[in-house]
Amino acid sequence: MKRKIFILHEIYGINQFIKEQAQSYLDEYTSVCCVSLYPEGKSFSYKQAQQAYDYFLHTVGFDAPLEMLSKKLLKACEKYDEVVLIGYSVGATLAWRLSTLPLHRVICVYGSRIRQFLDVQPSCPTLVILPSYESSFDVNALKQELRHKSNVQMEQYQGYHGFIDTYNSNFCPASYMQAHAKILNFLRVEQH
Repeated sequence: MKRKIFILHEIYGINQFIKEQAQSYLDEYTSVCCVSLYPEGKSFSYKQAQQAYDYFLHTVGFDAPLEMLSKKLLKACEKYDEVVLIGYSVGATLAWRLSTLPLHRVICVYGSRIRQFLDVQPSCPTLVILPSYESSFDVNALKQELRHKSNVQMEQYQGYHGFIDTYNSNFCPASYMQAHAKILNFLRVEQH
C-alpha cells in the first residue's frame, strides 16, 4: 500500500511546527508533502500573526488555491492507494472545502472558518478537531452544525486555537497528545 499525505499550513506558512507534523506521519508506506500556499515558501513568525492573517486573506484567500490543490490531489489519487489531506487553521478550512474530492481521509485541525462553508458535504471520512474555545465564534454552535453531517467525525479538546502547535503560546500538552493520538488512529482505520 502506498499513501500520500498532503499538509496545508496555518497562516504562518511552512514553519518548524508544520515540518515536525509532516515528520510525524512518515512511515515505510507513507510520503508527506507540505504544500506552501505562499510564493517562494514565504513564512511569518508568531509575532507577525496579524500581518500573516492579512497576507493570507488578501493574497491567498479561501477560493484561489482550490483549483491548484484539487489538481494536485486528483493527480496523486492516480498514483497512490490512499491520498490524505491534513490542514491546520486556514489550511483546515481549505481541506474541509476539498473533502468533496475522492480522497481516503481529510483531517481539519481547528479550521475556524469551516463555519462559513457549512454547505460542504464531505465525500470521504473527515475528522474535524476543535478547541474548547475560539475568540471569534461559538465553537458549540459549529459542533451542532457539523453533528448532522455524514462522513464527519468531530473531536473537541481543551485549549485555544493553536493548542496542537508546540511553538504556539496556546500549546496545551495534554490536548496535543490526545489529538495527535486520535489523528494517528483515524489514519489507521480501514474504510468499509
